[in-house]
Amino acid sequence: MKKLLTGIAFLLVSIISFAQSKNDVILKLDGDELAGRVLKINDNDVEFAYAGETLTYNIKKAEIMKITFASGRIQVFNKPQQAAPAQAPASTDKSGLEDHHNKVAILPFGFIRDGQPADGEQIQNECYSFMNKHSGVYTILPPRTTNAQLIKAGINSETIKGFTMEDICNVLGVEYVVDGLVTMNKTTQTTTQSNSGAVKTRGNDDDDRKDRKYNSYSYGTATQNFQTKLSLAIYNDKGTAVYSQDRTAFWNTQDAYSNTLEYLLKRSPLYTK
Repeated sequence: MKKLLTGIAFLLVSIISFAQSKNDVILKLDGDELAGRVLKINDNDVEFAYAGETLTYNIKKAEIMKITFASGRIQVFNKPQQAAPAQAPASTDKSGLEDHHNKVAILPFGFIRDGQPADGEQIQNECYSFMNKHSGVYTILPPRTTNAQLIKAGINSETIKGFTMEDICNVLGVEYVVDGLVTMNKTTQTTTQSNSGAVKTRGNDDDDRKDRKYNSYSYGTATQNFQTKLSLAIYNDKGTAVYSQDRTAFWNTQDAYSNTLEYLLKRSPLYTK
C-alpha cells in the first residue's frame, strides 16, 4: 500500500511539473516572443508574468500578433501588415514611348574632308529637306530643334559616344534617329584646254604691202575631283538598327554626296513616295 501511494504521489508531481513547464507564448508584431503566464486580458492590454517570475507586466494589445496558450489554443489579436509592393521610380522622361511613335530626328552628320573633321550641318539640313518632302505618316523634327535638345542634354560630337541610340531616342522624344557620315577626299585634277578664234591684224596703214598676221589664244582650266563615301543608318527607340547602308558616290564632284544621300534615303524604310 505504501508503495502504491508513493507511486501516485510521484505521478502527480510529474504531471504538475509538466504542466508548469508549458508556458503561454506571446508573439509581438515586431517578432519578439514572450514566454510565461497570461494572467488577464483587459480591453486594451494583457497582464503577463515571465516564467519563474511574479512581477506583472501590461502589454498593449496593439503590439501583440497572437498568444499561444499552454493548452494549445491560439488567440490572434493583429495580423501582420503586408509590405507594400515596391513602386517603380517615376520616369524623368515626361514623354512616354507612345509619344515617340512615328517621330524621326536627324542627327548632325559626321563629315570628314581630306582626313579632317568638317561641319556636317549642311548635309543634315539637306537630309531633312528631302525626308520632309517624303515623310508620309512620319513627323520629321527640324534640325534646329534636334540640335537644341542635344545641347541641353549635354550631347555633342565627343560625348555622344557615351549614349546608346535608345538613350538618344528618349532624349529627343522620337521613335527613330537617322545617323550619317560623309567622307570626302581629293583625288585627281582634270585639265580642260580651249582655243580662242583667230584674230586678224594688219601692218601700218602706210605699208599695205605687209603680210597679214593671225594670232590665236589657248586657255587651260583645272578641275579638282573628289571621291565621296556616305554611310547611313536608322535606329529605333529600342536601339536596333533598322537600316544600314554604305555607298560610294558615282560622280566625282564636290557635292556628289547629295545624289548619294537621296539614293540611300529612297531605299530606307522611312521613305514615302
